[in-house]
Amino acid sequence: MAIYGSSDAINVIYGINNAINVIYGIKNAIYGIKTAIYGTETAIYGIKTVIYGIKTAINDIINGINGIKTAICGTNNAIFLMPLMP
Repeated sequence: MAIYGSSDAINVIYGINNAINVIYGIKNAIYGIKTAIYGTETAIYGIKTVIYGIKTAINDIINGINGIKTAICGTNNAIFLMPLMP
């Protein structure tokens, strides 16, 4: 009978150990969820950064086109005003 009793005690210890492992598993699952949320936030921030970069690139292109227009106007003005220069 003593052998069975000690076997039961060992099973209780295993049960407690399994319960502790379940708690660790839950903690790891929560940590995994937090990590997933953080990763999602980081991805959203990255997408926003890409969109901002695209907007900046479009603005740079528009500014470049405006600069070319200004250069053409300046060239035209120089051509028309050249004969008037002494």
